[in-house]
Amino acid sequence: MSKRDFLSIPDFTADELHSLLDLAGRMKSGAYRERPLTGKTLAMVFAKSSTRTRVSFEVGTLQLGGHALFLSSRDIQLGRGEPIRDTARVLSRMVDGIMIRTFAHADVEELARFATIPVINGLTDLLHPCQILADLLTTLEAFGTLKGKTVAWIGDGNNMCNSWLNAAGVLGFELRVACPQGYEPDRGIFERNAALTSLLVTGDPEEAVAGAHVVTTDVWASMGQEAEAAQRAEAFQGYLVDEALMRRADPKAIFLHCLPAHRGEEVTEAVLEGPQSRVWDEAENRLHVQKALMAMLMG
Repeated sequence: MSKRDFLSIPDFTADELHSLLDLAGRMKSGAYRERPLTGKTLAMVFAKSSTRTRVSFEVGTLQLGGHALFLSSRDIQLGRGEPIRDTARVLSRMVDGIMIRTFAHADVEELARFATIPVINGLTDLLHPCQILADLLTTLEAFGTLKGKTVAWIGDGNNMCNSWLNAAGVLGFELRVACPQGYEPDRGIFERNAALTSLLVTGDPEEAVAGAHVVTTDVWASMGQEAEAAQRAEAFQGYLVDEALMRRADPKAIFLHCLPAHRGEEVTEAVLEGPQSRVWDEAENRLHVQKALMAMLMG
């Protein structure tokens, strides 16, 4: 059997995504007791620091019977200039899967090209597919289905936004993106998915949120963009998710945020801690979807 990677949402078909989310739900409920990673090891390569990605993959591997190795790029030869392809080939002979969280998406693609074991994208500057799996599971828990649902993304057209576009294209739900000029999502990703489902990019958050079932956002300056923080804060004036904006969504709408959140910048304390917020379920769901992903790829 040829190895499978998970670098972006479209690496899986709609049926495969639904199967993964169903398995994650069974794992969360305790209905799934198997340990398909017994005797197996996941190498976790981190060029970017993390809370949820590290803890969820490490705990998830253990719960499935395996062992996870934390490899900071500072501590391994990658950080001293060893080519990615060399690291890929060496790790492939010692471990059973690689999860990498880094900057350039091309680095993850190269790692996957030279590795003979499954590679999972834990985050790049372009995409954050594992987080979207958690967001999809959280949405399913709230509504029972994604069919006929509308998701509104407010803020930066970043790796999260690009991954939401991919998910909308594969699964067929409507997605509306509100972002300032100059901060739009990746053009190629948008166009590819616009051919598959209903997508909108607007400068007006109220237009994006009108009647939406899911309202979601992220910080305005992601990791590596700290130098742009002041400029971005100015550009994103008017893109705060507050109670007034949430009132324009569907009455049963949920609020999502991949965390960490900057209260008072992209979202108010009242929304983040309010009755419509599902951010803590969403954070927990990283564990369950990643366990399902590892069981499918490495088990």
